[in-house]
Amino acid sequence: MKFQIEDVTVYFPYDHIYPEQHACMVELKRALDAKGHCLLEMPTGTGKTIALLSLITSYALSKPSSLVKLLYCTRTVHEMEKTLAELKLLHRYQCLHLGDAARTLALGLSSWKNLCIDPAVVSAENRDSVDAGCRKLTASWVRALAVENPNILTCRFYEDYEKAASEAVLPPGVYTLQDLRAFGKEKGWCPYFLARHMVQFANVVVYSYQYLLDPKVAGIISKEMQRESVVVFDEAHNIDNVCIEALSVSVRRQTLEGATRNLNKMTQEIQRFKNTDAGRLRAEYNRLVDGLAQRGNLPIGDTWLSNPVLPDDILKQAVPGHIWKAESFVSLLRRLVQYLKGRLETENVEKEGPVAFVGSINAQVGIDQKTLRFCYDRLHSLMLTLEITDTDEFLHIQTICDFATLMGTYTRGFSIIIEPFDERMPHIPDPVLQLSCHDASLAIKPVFERFQSVVITSGTLSPIDLYPRLLNFNPVVSRSFTMSLTRDCICPVVLTRGSDQLPVSTKFDLRSDPGVERNYGRLLLEMVSVVPDGIVCFFVSYSYMDGIVNSWNETGILKEIMQHKLVFIETQDVVETTLALDNYRKACGCGRGAVFFSVARLVIMFGVPFQYTLSRILLARLEYLRETFQIKEGDFLTFDALLYRQAAQCVGRVIRSKADYGMMIFADKRYSRHDKRSKLPGWILSHLRDAHLNLSTDMAVHIAREDFLNLFPPWCSSYGRWRNHKTGGSGKKTLLSQEDLEKVGNVSLGEMLF
Repeated sequence: MKFQIEDVTVYFPYDHIYPEQHACMVELKRALDAKGHCLLEMPTGTGKTIALLSLITSYALSKPSSLVKLLYCTRTVHEMEKTLAELKLLHRYQCLHLGDAARTLALGLSSWKNLCIDPAVVSAENRDSVDAGCRKLTASWVRALAVENPNILTCRFYEDYEKAASEAVLPPGVYTLQDLRAFGKEKGWCPYFLARHMVQFANVVVYSYQYLLDPKVAGIISKEMQRESVVVFDEAHNIDNVCIEALSVSVRRQTLEGATRNLNKMTQEIQRFKNTDAGRLRAEYNRLVDGLAQRGNLPIGDTWLSNPVLPDDILKQAVPGHIWKAESFVSLLRRLVQYLKGRLETENVEKEGPVAFVGSINAQVGIDQKTLRFCYDRLHSLMLTLEITDTDEFLHIQTICDFATLMGTYTRGFSIIIEPFDERMPHIPDPVLQLSCHDASLAIKPVFERFQSVVITSGTLSPIDLYPRLLNFNPVVSRSFTMSLTRDCICPVVLTRGSDQLPVSTKFDLRSDPGVERNYGRLLLEMVSVVPDGIVCFFVSYSYMDGIVNSWNETGILKEIMQHKLVFIETQDVVETTLALDNYRKACGCGRGAVFFSVARLVIMFGVPFQYTLSRILLARLEYLRETFQIKEGDFLTFDALLYRQAAQCVGRVIRSKADYGMMIFADKRYSRHDKRSKLPGWILSHLRDAHLNLSTDMAVHIAREDFLNLFPPWCSSYGRWRNHKTGGSGKKTLLSQEDLEKVGNVSLGEMLF
């Protein structure tokens, strides 16, 4: 369908549109017109991705002189591929209406591991090994030696890509990662370097958060993106944690031991170059006299990682003279590693600010703040000079230099916390030195300043007003949309007590009570006998899940559950969990039914998720947020742990589209409190009836028996009531055609929805 939003003709690849999609487009256009940032919360299954893609690409087509470019950031490769598949459908529809005028270039960009087509390299066990394997074949010095010695291996795909020069381009179209690999095999060109080259010409680029938020990666990949770009962070409910992780570093004994081995290897290489090619070391010395800004002239195959601090914070300054020589720099790193080893020998927990810690380093080993600031870039330069391609073997010294550069750059927003052991396992010595970032705005600030519009969106952003404070920006639009439904497809209930009328909760004083464990077990046992297909059970932690499952096994409850459905359990091993999920889906698909225990037709939330509030990193962050942004500890803990980001995300998995259906059980008496319950996403609260706020197990089972018949989709003729697929229970439109949009005129679309 095709319709107008003010002066923009929107091309939407489906015959009907949800009211909330149209409302989202209207708000998004407001933000684009204002050249500002926005926050948009849309429930699961409401077509958020295609709404964003349709409006932004149509906006660019309607304003060809504005040069609008879309940078769409996803959390995972799977989400990236889904976004590109939607974009393909949209692009075909736009070309159908506009012909060649709509032809654009859109592509996904991921790591070497996901784009490499050299069988010998891509078969490596992890991403770091693939990266190192690629560098061994594409580094400029390796290729130069291969010209003289044919026995030296190079990457034939990269060589052919380089030979093609300006002819190595992607024709207009939408390219998924699979499409890029197929195109690379067909042309004989490296898909990774081809995609890296084409991102600056593409109209739409879909890639990971890290390519914009992690300065080490953003400085290489995204440095040439124009200001007119529109940035979308999809599924961004945890974006503040991503920002913090990008600027945090942990150092353990193993890290320091590995760094010592790395320095020994570098010393040997320096000595070898002195004996065989001293000119390279002299050339590097002269280059450092002029500064580190030469990185922009490096061959693309030699680019490593950019500086871990914010852009332009370092490269405009001169490198301290006492680390121009390679031996001097390695000696300095040895002193730093030795100092950190001494700090890890402590038997007490220590916490310091960056200023005090840098002062201690300067006093004890003679390394000042400016020198620390240049460690990462100086290491990069030295590794290029020494022609080191096994970068995966040098991760430890990279971590130390990353730590040093961050320490030397920031004086606020960080803490150094040294813990001799994990308080939850005090009998196991495991010292760790953590440089913990507390200010999420540090990593995302360059994105807000550089690009004219940044869109942060997810299905669970509530409370939406906290994100501008955490990320320190002022959105021109901040809006949360509800879900328009043709029927009551979800049934949330609050269970506060078991059949024996004893309260159920995972509060500290109740979570280990045998009565609570028994009541949770009886609840699940009753539900597996009445709920079709699958049940997903979310526990508050792995340790609690292990304990309660063991208790159910000892009392025979688990055996009774397995008489009705198969049981699969999430573990902290990715491979095991992936296999368990696959078998869970198979059991649901074949009619056997299954239960998945995890940290579905029915989602049971056993208790309220909790943070380990004794974590010193968390306490330091709470102190910083209180002093800097006036965010109270209670407000942040509730936002971060109790309800919003964990409980809402967990129960949100009960439906993945409007055609789905399911039941949510909040099994904890604390959910009956209005101050906690009211902070759940609005689309859940709108279906939470007053009669379902204080239930016992037998009442919840009765509701499950009755309501599941009505939750079935209307096309299931054997169950439920037939409903009009374009109107909800109130008779108001929940699915709009092009004709409906044309009739709206001056009438508020919100009235049609609400």
